[in-house]
Amino acid sequence: MVMFSDKVSVPGHVLVRFLDKEAVLLNIETERYFGLDETGARMWQLATTAANIDAAYQALLNEYDVDAQTLREHLSELLEKLADNGLLTVTSSDVGTASSI
Repeated sequence: MVMFSDKVSVPGHVLVRFLDKEAVLLNIETERYFGLDETGARMWQLATTAANIDAAYQALLNEYDVDAQTLREHLSELLEKLADNGLLTVTSSDVGTASSI
């Protein structure tokens, strides 16, 4: 399960091509690919460039006329599916931080 404080990045083995407002993602290691419609492509763009998933979520809330909970569920589902197929890397927000003892 992705946490909205997590950061998303594109692994080096993933090719991304935008066609009009849609996108195709290809994992060259597994040869699995996904096609994203306009909304999915926008989610991808924001998730992979924002400081964290929550920042992408907030931007999507401002861009689309959608119920907040519905958007949260759809964004989480998309990112989890892409991560499960090696098309995204999700990094915990606490990676690289020192704990206070």
